[in-house]
Amino acid sequence: MADTTTAAVDDEWRTYEEFADGIDTYRLPNVALEGTALRLALDGAGEFTLSFGAEEVTWEGLGAGGTDPYDAVQMREDVVFVNLPLRSTEREALTVVYSTTTHRALVVRSRIAAEAVEGAPQVGQEFWAATTDAGEPSGEVPGPSRDLIGKRNIYRYSPHHLYEHVYISSERYAWQCLQGVQRGHGDMDLSTVWKFAEGLYLFCFREFRIAVASVWLHDLGYQLKTTGIFLGLTSDGASTHSRGGGHIYPLGSVAYPDAQPI
Repeated sequence: MADTTTAAVDDEWRTYEEFADGIDTYRLPNVALEGTALRLALDGAGEFTLSFGAEEVTWEGLGAGGTDPYDAVQMREDVVFVNLPLRSTEREALTVVYSTTTHRALVVRSRIAAEAVEGAPQVGQEFWAATTDAGEPSGEVPGPSRDLIGKRNIYRYSPHHLYEHVYISSERYAWQCLQGVQRGHGDMDLSTVWKFAEGLYLFCFREFRIAVASVWLHDLGYQLKTTGIFLGLTSDGASTHSRGGGHIYPLGSVAYPDAQPI
Protein backbone atom coordinates (compact mmCIF):
# COMPACT_ATOMS: atom_id res chain seq x y z
CA MET A 1 0.00 0.00 0.00
CA ALA A 2 1.21 3.50 -0.83
CA ASP A 3 2.45 5.75 1.98
CA THR A 4 -0.52 7.91 3.02
CA THR A 5 1.13 9.93 5.80
CA THR A 6 3.93 11.62 3.85
CA ALA A 7 3.21 14.65 1.70
CA ALA A 8 2.83 13.94 -2.00
CA VAL A 9 5.38 15.54 -4.32
CA ASP A 10 4.08 18.93 -5.48
CA ASP A 11 4.59 18.33 -9.19
CA GLU A 12 3.27 14.74 -9.17
CA TRP A 13 -0.49 15.20 -9.24
CA ARG A 14 -2.15 11.89 -8.44
CA THR A 15 -4.20 10.08 -11.07
CA TYR A 16 -7.85 9.10 -10.78
CA GLU A 17 -7.08 5.45 -10.04
CA GLU A 18 -4.54 6.36 -7.34
CA PHE A 19 -6.82 8.54 -5.21
CA ALA A 20 -9.98 6.45 -5.80
CA ASP A 21 -8.45 3.15 -4.65
CA GLY A 22 -10.24 2.18 -1.42
CA ILE A 23 -12.29 5.37 -1.13
CA ASP A 24 -15.45 3.25 -0.75
CA THR A 25 -14.22 1.39 2.37
CA TYR A 26 -16.71 3.06 4.73
CA ARG A 27 -19.55 3.24 2.21
CA LEU A 28 -23.01 2.16 3.34
CA PRO A 29 -24.01 -1.31 2.06
CA ASN A 30 -25.87 -1.83 -1.18
CA VAL A 31 -29.58 -2.66 -1.20
CA ALA A 32 -31.46 -4.76 -3.76
CA LEU A 33 -34.23 -3.15 -5.81
CA GLU A 34 -35.05 -6.27 -7.82
CA GLY A 35 -38.65 -6.43 -8.95
CA THR A 36 -39.34 -2.73 -8.39
CA ALA A 37 -39.95 0.03 -10.90
CA LEU A 38 -39.78 3.80 -10.79
CA ARG A 39 -41.40 6.39 -13.03
CA LEU A 40 -40.15 9.94 -12.65
CA ALA A 41 -41.55 13.17 -14.04
CA LEU A 42 -38.54 15.43 -14.57
CA ASP A 43 -38.95 19.19 -14.36
CA GLY A 44 -38.79 20.33 -17.99
CA ALA A 45 -37.33 17.06 -19.31
CA GLY A 46 -40.19 14.56 -19.67
CA GLU A 47 -40.34 11.13 -18.07
CA PHE A 48 -37.59 8.88 -16.80
CA THR A 49 -38.44 5.23 -16.15
CA LEU A 50 -36.44 2.50 -14.41
CA SER A 51 -37.23 -1.22 -14.06
CA PHE A 52 -34.84 -2.98 -11.68
CA GLY A 53 -33.52 -6.52 -11.86
CA ALA A 54 -31.05 -8.19 -9.54
CA GLU A 55 -27.98 -6.42 -10.93
CA GLU A 56 -29.21 -4.44 -13.96
CA VAL A 57 -31.84 -1.82 -14.63
CA THR A 58 -33.70 -1.11 -17.86
CA TRP A 59 -34.21 2.61 -18.21
CA GLU A 60 -35.50 5.21 -20.63
CA GLY A 61 -35.43 9.00 -20.57
CA LEU A 62 -33.41 12.13 -21.38
CA GLY A 63 -33.40 11.10 -25.04
CA ALA A 64 -31.78 7.71 -24.45
CA GLY A 65 -32.28 4.32 -22.84
CA GLY A 66 -30.75 0.91 -22.29
CA THR A 67 -30.02 -1.86 -19.84
CA ASP A 68 -27.14 -1.14 -17.50
CA PRO A 69 -25.73 -2.12 -14.11
CA TYR A 70 -26.91 -0.15 -11.10
CA ASP A 71 -25.80 0.47 -7.55
CA ALA A 72 -28.28 1.41 -4.80
CA VAL A 73 -27.80 2.57 -1.20
CA GLN A 74 -30.53 3.29 1.35
CA MET A 75 -29.37 6.59 2.82
CA ARG A 76 -32.34 6.93 5.15
CA GLU A 77 -35.32 4.71 5.82
CA ASP A 78 -37.25 6.50 3.07
CA VAL A 79 -34.42 7.81 0.83
CA VAL A 80 -32.55 5.78 -1.81
CA PHE A 81 -29.41 6.79 -3.75
CA VAL A 82 -29.15 4.97 -7.11
CA ASN A 83 -26.31 5.24 -9.62
CA LEU A 84 -26.16 3.89 -13.17
CA PRO A 85 -22.53 3.55 -14.33
CA LEU A 86 -23.59 3.37 -17.98
CA ARG A 87 -22.26 0.75 -20.36
CA SER A 88 -24.87 1.48 -23.05
CA THR A 89 -23.54 5.04 -23.36
CA GLU A 90 -19.80 5.59 -22.99
CA ARG A 91 -18.42 8.23 -20.64
CA GLU A 92 -21.72 8.89 -18.81
CA ALA A 93 -23.37 8.18 -15.48
CA LEU A 94 -26.91 8.78 -14.26
CA THR A 95 -27.68 9.25 -10.57
CA VAL A 96 -31.14 9.25 -9.01
CA VAL A 97 -32.15 10.13 -5.45
CA TYR A 98 -35.76 9.51 -4.44
CA SER A 99 -37.98 9.46 -1.37
CA THR A 100 -40.70 6.87 -0.77
CA THR A 101 -42.58 9.23 1.59
CA THR A 102 -42.44 12.67 -0.06
CA HIS A 103 -42.29 11.17 -3.58
CA ARG A 104 -39.71 13.80 -4.47
CA ALA A 105 -36.65 12.92 -6.54
CA LEU A 106 -33.69 14.42 -8.33
CA VAL A 107 -31.59 13.25 -11.26
CA VAL A 108 -27.98 14.06 -12.16
CA ARG A 109 -26.35 13.30 -15.50
CA SER A 110 -22.53 13.33 -15.52
CA ARG A 111 -20.76 13.31 -18.90
CA ILE A 112 -17.12 13.39 -19.99
CA ALA A 113 -16.54 15.76 -22.90
CA ALA A 114 -14.78 14.40 -25.98
CA GLU A 115 -11.91 16.86 -25.60
CA ALA A 116 -10.38 18.80 -22.74
CA VAL A 117 -10.72 22.59 -22.85
CA GLU A 118 -8.19 24.66 -20.95
CA GLY A 119 -9.70 26.37 -17.93
CA ALA A 120 -12.84 24.21 -17.79
CA PRO A 121 -13.58 20.84 -16.15
CA GLN A 122 -13.78 18.05 -18.73
CA VAL A 123 -16.63 16.32 -16.90
CA GLY A 124 -19.90 18.27 -16.88
CA GLN A 125 -23.13 17.74 -14.96
CA GLU A 126 -26.84 18.49 -15.41
CA PHE A 127 -29.54 18.48 -12.71
CA TRP A 128 -33.30 17.95 -12.61
CA ALA A 129 -35.86 18.01 -9.83
CA ALA A 130 -38.47 15.27 -10.24
CA THR A 131 -41.46 13.54 -8.69
CA THR A 132 -42.25 9.82 -8.58
CA ASP A 133 -45.53 8.19 -9.55
CA ALA A 134 -45.84 6.43 -6.16
CA GLY A 135 -48.03 9.10 -4.54
CA GLU A 136 -48.86 12.77 -4.16
CA PRO A 137 -45.66 14.83 -3.78
CA SER A 138 -45.22 16.67 -0.49
CA GLY A 139 -42.63 18.86 1.16
CA GLU A 140 -39.97 21.10 -0.35
CA VAL A 141 -39.03 20.74 -4.03
CA PRO A 142 -35.34 19.74 -4.34
CA GLY A 143 -33.25 22.61 -5.65
CA PRO A 144 -30.05 24.65 -5.36
CA SER A 145 -29.10 25.54 -1.79
CA ARG A 146 -26.74 27.99 -0.09
CA ASP A 147 -26.95 26.15 3.25
CA LEU A 148 -23.41 24.75 3.13
CA ILE A 149 -21.65 28.07 2.38
CA GLY A 150 -19.18 28.78 5.17
CA LYS A 151 -19.19 25.24 6.55
CA ARG A 152 -16.00 23.26 7.07
CA ASN A 153 -16.11 19.44 7.32
CA ILE A 154 -13.72 16.50 7.41
CA TYR A 155 -14.59 13.34 5.44
CA ARG A 156 -13.15 9.95 6.44
CA TYR A 157 -13.59 7.45 3.60
CA SER A 158 -11.17 4.76 4.79
CA PRO A 159 -8.26 4.36 7.24
CA HIS A 160 -6.12 5.87 4.45
CA HIS A 161 -8.45 8.57 3.03
CA LEU A 162 -9.10 11.77 4.99
CA TYR A 163 -10.15 15.01 3.26
CA GLU A 164 -11.22 18.47 4.36
CA HIS A 165 -13.87 20.49 2.50
CA VAL A 166 -14.61 24.19 2.86
CA TYR A 167 -17.74 25.37 1.04
CA ILE A 168 -16.80 28.74 -0.39
CA SER A 169 -19.78 29.90 -2.47
CA SER A 170 -22.74 28.64 -4.50
CA GLU A 171 -20.29 27.65 -7.25
CA ARG A 172 -17.02 26.57 -5.60
CA TYR A 173 -15.55 24.56 -2.76
CA ALA A 174 -11.98 24.12 -1.53
CA TRP A 175 -10.46 20.78 -0.54
CA GLN A 176 -7.24 19.41 0.85
CA CYS A 177 -6.05 15.87 1.52
CA LEU A 178 -5.05 15.35 5.17
CA GLN A 179 -4.24 11.66 4.77
CA GLY A 180 -3.85 9.60 1.62
CA VAL A 181 -1.82 9.49 -1.58
CA GLN A 182 -2.83 13.13 -2.24
CA ARG A 183 -1.67 14.32 1.21
CA GLY A 184 -0.76 18.00 1.01
CA HIS A 185 -2.50 18.48 -2.32
CA GLY A 186 -5.63 20.59 -2.63
CA ASP A 187 -7.52 22.86 -4.96
CA MET A 188 -10.65 24.93 -5.44
CA ASP A 189 -13.08 23.35 -7.89
CA LEU A 190 -16.55 23.94 -9.27
CA SER A 191 -19.36 22.55 -7.14
CA THR A 192 -23.14 22.33 -6.95
CA VAL A 193 -25.24 21.85 -3.81
CA TRP A 194 -28.95 20.93 -3.80
CA LYS A 195 -31.08 20.43 -0.73
CA PHE A 196 -33.12 17.23 -0.96
CA ALA A 197 -34.64 17.07 2.52
CA GLU A 198 -33.94 18.43 6.00
CA GLY A 199 -30.23 17.81 6.65
CA LEU A 200 -29.82 15.91 3.38
CA TYR A 201 -27.78 17.56 0.62
CA LEU A 202 -26.66 16.58 -2.84
CA PHE A 203 -23.06 17.76 -3.30
CA CYS A 204 -21.36 17.51 -6.70
CA PHE A 205 -17.93 18.67 -7.83
CA ARG A 206 -16.11 18.98 -11.15
CA GLU A 207 -12.31 19.11 -10.99
CA PHE A 208 -10.07 21.27 -13.14
CA ARG A 209 -6.75 19.44 -12.89
CA ILE A 210 -7.92 15.94 -13.75
CA ALA A 211 -10.99 14.74 -15.65
CA VAL A 212 -13.26 13.69 -12.80
CA ALA A 213 -16.62 14.66 -11.35
CA SER A 214 -18.50 13.27 -8.41
CA VAL A 215 -22.01 13.02 -6.99
CA TRP A 216 -22.47 12.71 -3.22
CA LEU A 217 -25.44 12.64 -0.89
CA HIS A 218 -24.43 14.13 2.47
CA ASP A 219 -26.57 13.28 5.48
CA LEU A 220 -25.75 16.13 7.86
CA GLY A 221 -28.48 15.11 10.29
CA TYR A 222 -27.90 12.54 13.02
CA GLN A 223 -26.14 10.01 10.77
CA LEU A 224 -23.29 12.24 9.51
CA LYS A 225 -22.57 9.88 6.63
CA THR A 226 -22.08 10.33 2.91
CA THR A 227 -22.45 8.12 -0.15
CA GLY A 228 -21.14 9.00 -3.59
CA ILE A 229 -19.77 8.06 -6.99
CA PHE A 230 -17.04 9.25 -9.35
CA LEU A 231 -16.91 9.43 -13.14
CA GLY A 232 -13.63 10.27 -14.83
CA LEU A 233 -10.68 9.32 -16.99
CA THR A 234 -7.84 7.09 -15.84
CA SER A 235 -4.20 7.85 -16.57
CA ASP A 236 -4.45 5.94 -19.86
CA GLY A 237 -7.51 7.90 -21.00
CA ALA A 238 -10.16 5.25 -20.32
CA SER A 239 -13.46 6.30 -18.75
CA THR A 240 -14.23 4.65 -15.43
CA HIS A 241 -16.76 4.67 -12.60
CA SER A 242 -15.96 4.36 -8.89
CA ARG A 243 -17.95 4.35 -5.65
CA GLY A 244 -17.27 6.29 -2.46
CA GLY A 245 -18.64 6.73 1.01
CA GLY A 246 -17.71 7.55 4.56
CA HIS A 247 -18.19 9.53 7.75
CA ILE A 248 -18.61 13.29 8.13
CA TYR A 249 -17.00 15.27 10.97
CA PRO A 250 -18.15 18.93 11.07
CA LEU A 251 -15.40 21.35 12.14
CA GLY A 252 -17.49 24.51 12.29
CA SER A 253 -18.78 27.31 10.10
CA VAL A 254 -18.53 31.04 9.51
CA ALA A 255 -21.23 33.62 8.81
CA TYR A 256 -20.56 36.60 6.57
CA PRO A 257 -21.61 39.89 8.25
CA ASP A 258 -22.44 41.96 5.17
CA ALA A 259 -21.46 41.16 1.57
CA GLN A 260 -22.25 37.53 0.78
CA PRO A 261 -20.51 35.03 -1.54
CA ILE A 262 -22.17 34.48 -4.89
